[in-house]
Amino acid sequence: MIKNHIITTWLSGKKQWVSILYTGLAAFLTYACMYGIRKPFTAAEFQGLTYWGMDYKALLVISQLVGYASSKFIGIRVISEMKRKNRALAIVVLTALAEVSLVLFSLVPPPYNIIFLLLNGLPLGLIWGLVFAYLEGRRNTELLGTILSISFIVSSGFVKSIGRLIMENFHLTDFQMPWVTGLVFLIPLIIITWLLEKSPDPTGEDELERTKRLPMNSIQRKNIFMEFSSGLIMLIIVYMLLTIYRDMRDNFAVDIWKSIGYSGKSMIMTWSELPVALFVFAAMASVMFIKDNQKAFMTNIYIILSGFVIIGLGTAALNAQLISPMVWMILLGLGTYMGYLPFNCLIFDRMIAAFGSAANAGFFIYIADSFGYLGSMCTLIFKNFSYNKLSWFSFLKTSSYGVALTGVILVFLSILYFKSKFRVKSGKEVEPAKMEMKTIIN
Repeated sequence: MIKNHIITTWLSGKKQWVSILYTGLAAFLTYACMYGIRKPFTAAEFQGLTYWGMDYKALLVISQLVGYASSKFIGIRVISEMKRKNRALAIVVLTALAEVSLVLFSLVPPPYNIIFLLLNGLPLGLIWGLVFAYLEGRRNTELLGTILSISFIVSSGFVKSIGRLIMENFHLTDFQMPWVTGLVFLIPLIIITWLLEKSPDPTGEDELERTKRLPMNSIQRKNIFMEFSSGLIMLIIVYMLLTIYRDMRDNFAVDIWKSIGYSGKSMIMTWSELPVALFVFAAMASVMFIKDNQKAFMTNIYIILSGFVIIGLGTAALNAQLISPMVWMILLGLGTYMGYLPFNCLIFDRMIAAFGSAANAGFFIYIADSFGYLGSMCTLIFKNFSYNKLSWFSFLKTSSYGVALTGVILVFLSILYFKSKFRVKSGKEVEPAKMEMKTIIN
């Protein structure tokens, strides 16, 4: 970063809300544009295509997930070690490579073009960590992180809506539409990433309150994981459930909306996510006002718990015919993102601050993400071989109770674990204080 760049200097001299608005908006738009390169193929239906006994679209989703999940495992090291000076260039190069993969996907006939969805997902899996690294370790990280996270609530539906509109208005095939849609988003991404790079670093006050974030080597990564291994494993399984559930609802949204009577209504995938985005934004951003890092960390876990409860109760209400399928889809979005959002920025940022660990949030995010997308990929394969005749609407509804119940149990156990860790930490802090008091008295 050019420390004396005119934009950086100007922002540093302005009130805090100006810097928050600039940085948050730049991060939001950068990641939203990435979605324009990752998700447009899901707006296509690829009707009637099957290969090796599997639906072609499901094969495409699985292929991209293989690349995306592999990228998350790679990111555990790459993101945790990445220095700021390399971030912006990495974002642009990685997204450009993903766009080239979409072009090749349109040129190579199926099923051989499936490999290019894997190559599309492989670079894009690193973008979240690169963008979030600009936001973590600040007193207003909750607000900035929530602004960023709203991008994948709204953007996925928006990109699918744009993809459908482009395909219908320009008479493109299912194979041409993804790269054309991706190109629409790639050019603004380059400009916005440059602007994000000019955002100011965390201040001294930020580092004092939230702990300075540093690159991590392999020994540091191993030590901090082992310190919290039991709690982290439970949270990772929770995140796997949420990722699987979110991906089912998201990747096959076109099919699900069609099965409940909204065929041909492209913008329903955007409008249905807006109330979800607004509610989740208010809930997540409010945690910023909790100054105590321990309380804020536990609040994030309780928010995750509430997400599973909403999924379970919403599905029960649908089965009891108390709500319509459209309301159910909105409630599923609300419950899913109430659980999903804290993992992508807030909970690990506060965990580092609460325990005073020498770490960065990207390390924890990418551990959770890697297993989350691995679980999503395995679920897709299982569904296509075991329940291939069951619609995605029915499969989503059937799995809701299991996801909700398992999630509630695991989150409750993680609450007990981290409360015990805080008691141990508190005891260790009290002992030196007692010894110092005795010395003074003597």
